[in-house]
Amino acid sequence: MFALPSRHPHLSLDAVWGYLAEVTDALGVGLESCTVDHDTPVTAYVALDEEFRAHPGCDTALVWNETHGWAAAIENHSDGELVVIRYLGGDTIAPPADRVSRFITALREGDEVTGRLRRPSLRTPTGPADLEIVLRQRTKASW
Repeated sequence: MFALPSRHPHLSLDAVWGYLAEVTDALGVGLESCTVDHDTPVTAYVALDEEFRAHPGCDTALVWNETHGWAAAIENHSDGELVVIRYLGGDTIAPPADRVSRFITALREGDEVTGRLRRPSLRTPTGPADLEIVLRQRTKASW
């Protein structure tokens, strides 16, 4: 594990970037593929290189937010808007990176039952300090 320098007004954003580093590493993409929106709820976008078999020709992405966790999305051809096709679900907004990677791999291979269609509500955003706690509790390693 590597340490990311503190770059953000609140340490929770460093925790978000640290978690994204783990997930993008598991996916084989770099942090340059990511953006983070610091508003509440905090959200992240990860551009993916490969299509989902069920959606040929569509650009794909992995999106995360502090309320619903991870979701797979495609870019709508007509207006470029993201359309969520599946939510990872589970019991946490920050599952292990290998679980997120398996979710995306299954969708790339055409699995149409992985994840869930309905958006989960895993937590209520209660501020940056609480988000940092959630993200840092998921692992004993520190960023």
